[in-house]
Amino acid sequence: MAYVLGFFAADGYITVNKRGGQFWSIQIIDRELLEKIKEVVKSDHKIGVKKRKENESTLYRLQIGSIEMCDDLRGLGFNERKTKSMPIPNIPMKYLADFVRGYFDGDGNVWIGENYHNKINHSTVIRTSFTSCSEKFLLGLQQKLKNIGLGCGSCYKGTTEYFRLSYSINDSIKLYRLMYFCYPGMKLYLPRKRRVFEKFIKMRS
Repeated sequence: MAYVLGFFAADGYITVNKRGGQFWSIQIIDRELLEKIKEVVKSDHKIGVKKRKENESTLYRLQIGSIEMCDDLRGLGFNERKTKSMPIPNIPMKYLADFVRGYFDGDGNVWIGENYHNKINHSTVIRTSFTSCSEKFLLGLQQKLKNIGLGCGSCYKGTTEYFRLSYSINDSIKLYRLMYFCYPGMKLYLPRKRRVFEKFIKMRS
């Protein structure tokens, strides 16, 4: 469930309709992952499909009506307007890897590129980042990751109304080990993001 909470922190939201019904939802382009999330939360709700423009990916949404679950999410700081004020929840250490991987799959990015020292010499690098409109959330995440051995990384304001927490080579590899080797049989993750880490590690071997 910590993975689902992390993913919700990135790509989820709470809504209240005119009749007072309360719903929490996750809307993403990766249907296979959403099916796995649905299984974890033991939901029998149908996954909604939203077709978009020809050059845009189809969106899939899982929406669950539950006042109790919405109140639990509010208790963790995830209210209807969580975007800019969202804190990081108090995650027990044994669930931190799952939470981080969930948030990374929702609002994280990993990139491989070239770092040019001069016109002749260059090196291949990897960078991992987390994005949020809540600086408070990213500073909290930064501290939690520092507490388990990562460096400080770099937290900065982007060109629009968002903040980014970024890590370079050594800390990216630590994040890879944290997120994907937290326990045997781990199934909830986006393969396409994991493959980027593994591509870089293979290049270095």
